[in-house]
Amino acid sequence: MSEKQQPGVWEGFKAFLMRGNVIDLAVAVVIGAAFTNIVNSVVKGIINPVVGAIGTQNLDNYSSCLKKPCTGTGDHAKGIRIMWGSVLGSTLSFLITAAVVYFLMVLPMSKFLARQAARQKAKENTQEVMDVTELEVLKEIRDALIAQRGNDRREG
Repeated sequence: MSEKQQPGVWEGFKAFLMRGNVIDLAVAVVIGAAFTNIVNSVVKGIINPVVGAIGTQNLDNYSSCLKKPCTGTGDHAKGIRIMWGSVLGSTLSFLITAAVVYFLMVLPMSKFLARQAARQKAKENTQEVMDVTELEVLKEIRDALIAQRGNDRREG
């Protein structure tokens, strides 16, 4: 019985790195990190001031007292507080970020890809029509040649 030689650790690592999905994932992480800066700038520079004009920009200070007395802040706080303002702020930040990503990136990209797919389909349909027409022309040429041979045999 022959034993199969196990690939070395280095070869396995190289094979893992060279898979297409690992490279795609690495590119996606890098692009995602760069895109995060753009989204955060839009949220902080445009969306938060608009929301701040209606209410407040910082919801972290909103809380409810679960066990009184709720006095002080930080290490000197007494009582039990539920910091619902920070949860609400994080939720709103997430929703705003998701909306910015969807409306500025996902929606335009999906429309672009749909247009590209429609163009590609139209191009394929045109190619298919051309192939069928070419086949018909070849059949006509064949039939003409057969007819011509038949006429040459009859005359001779």
